[in-house]
Amino acid sequence: MPKITFIEQNGTEHVVEAEKGTTVMEAAVRNMVPGIDADCGGACACATCHVYVDDAWVQKAGEPETMEESMLDFAHEPKETSRLSCQIKVTDALDGLILRLPEFQG
Repeated sequence: MPKITFIEQNGTEHVVEAEKGTTVMEAAVRNMVPGIDADCGGACACATCHVYVDDAWVQKAGEPETMEESMLDFAHEPKETSRLSCQIKVTDALDGLILRLPEFQG
């Protein structure tokens, strides 16, 4: 299973195994990663699973679709590397993915 590293604001790292075909958000919730609220359950209807994709992983994680871009407007301090983790599908290509968590969710 691909491994994903979530890094909190204070530097605490959470390395989780993610099942292929699920979303990064689902992996975070299943592994109780603090800072991923996922209020809408992955429906891309909020911004409470906002993450910053590490620069080295931006291309592999892909570009946000139009609906995701709209939801990112509600995220706390969005950046060029911002994504909603509910919209990133886990694949073998994402093994080693590094994500940073915002100070708080929008």
